[in-house]
Amino acid sequence: MSIFDLTIAQASAKLAAKEISAVELTTAYNDAVAALNPRLNAYITTTPELALEQAQAADARIAAGDATALTGIPIAVKDLFCTEGVRTTAASKILEPFIPPYESTVSAKLKAAGAVTLGKANLDEFAMGSSNITSGYGPVENPWKRAADQDAKLVPGGSSGGSAAAVAARIALAATGTDTGGSIRQPAAFTGLAGIKPTYGRCSRFGIVAFASSLDQAGPMARNTEDCALLLNAMAGFDEKDSTSAQREVPDFTKALNRGVKGLRIGIPAEYRLEGTNPEILALWDKGIEWLKTQGAEIVEISLPHTKYGLAVYYIVAPAEASSNLARYDGVRFGKRVDGVDLIDMYERTRAAGFGPEVKRRIMIGTYVLSHGYYDAYYLKAQKVRNLILRDFTTAFETVDAILTPTAPSAAFGLGEKMDDPVTMYLNDVFTVPASLAGVPAMSVPAGLNAEGLPLGLQVIGKHFDEETVFAVSAAIENAAGFSALPELRAK
Repeated sequence: MSIFDLTIAQASAKLAAKEISAVELTTAYNDAVAALNPRLNAYITTTPELALEQAQAADARIAAGDATALTGIPIAVKDLFCTEGVRTTAASKILEPFIPPYESTVSAKLKAAGAVTLGKANLDEFAMGSSNITSGYGPVENPWKRAADQDAKLVPGGSSGGSAAAVAARIALAATGTDTGGSIRQPAAFTGLAGIKPTYGRCSRFGIVAFASSLDQAGPMARNTEDCALLLNAMAGFDEKDSTSAQREVPDFTKALNRGVKGLRIGIPAEYRLEGTNPEILALWDKGIEWLKTQGAEIVEISLPHTKYGLAVYYIVAPAEASSNLARYDGVRFGKRVDGVDLIDMYERTRAAGFGPEVKRRIMIGTYVLSHGYYDAYYLKAQKVRNLILRDFTTAFETVDAILTPTAPSAAFGLGEKMDDPVTMYLNDVFTVPASLAGVPAMSVPAGLNAEGLPLGLQVIGKHFDEETVFAVSAAIENAAGFSALPELRAK
């Protein structure tokens, strides 16, 4: 077995047994990053020297018997998490020169657990996108290829596309992501990974560059459910620096992995069988239902009637919050500054030069729906419908333990294929947005390949703060699917 084929759990066991050292593991990954990142563009900033320093400290910690499951594990950190002393860009030119003087809570927790940071992963600018083509530092290439067209470059999904590509290509053992409307789950599905959006408030948002504050949630992306559980154990927890952080005990999520699904009631929402959905996606969904039924779960048809309004609500609420959050980028306090003849001119020049087209589009949409005369018609109405979407889930969870749906309406598509049509691009989030609006946990698990040899994912949605059941159901699907396919572009 190659060193790059090890999961976190396997690598951690080998580190503990002194079969490999953290320095050896990190050196291998540093070399792989240097070899593959120029092609994939998965990292905006690489930190090989810092990684080796952290690896040396990890070896010392292992020798002292003070290691955790993540000590010495090389990971990528999405470049939306502030990292003390390491450039943080949010993939935007407006933050190009920004080096944070502090650490985000999630990345600080991972550092405290002994994880090794290989670098900062690329993303859609300010996490606004479903393909990782809106980055100010260029698009990320998916390491997977269509069987019949090896030359075509595919998107890795977004916004956490750099994180997904890095893990899939074996140039990170795992990665952090953030999910606002599907930005962990959709790229996980596009790259054959597991990825979980925890309950809103489970992981601190402190130090994460804000997109939409009532939706943003950090989560892990890894090769399987066990690795995601190990990462979430470290990432989750109350943080007094974040007013939306939940004061809940963090269980050991790994204990839920072998729980099984016997006796669980799994909801199948009729509204997710959308017209025009790829038949391969629907066939995989049916296969997932059979897998769970075979393992003893009871399948229950449910209705989430307001699902059809999810995208419309999301693309009002998220841009509205973004337009407010991004007002801080004015060229005065930090980031890029383009001088003008007066203060207003300086603001305009700075934002024109610093923000990309998609960010400008969403700021304009958000400013419009919040403006006088339109607030009630759009934003207030969207918030009311959002409450109805939450009520749909609350009602459903009175009779079921978890919900199974597809993760995305298609497999990975080609770079540039949907770039000219923002509405078509927004439709990529159709299955993931409702869970984000409701704040419930949801996980994507790789479950099969399409006819072109590209990975497809299934999504498990759970009750608020019941990530354990989400992990149990996801692990059952993972075991039944036996997904072992690997992308062509990877470290070996």
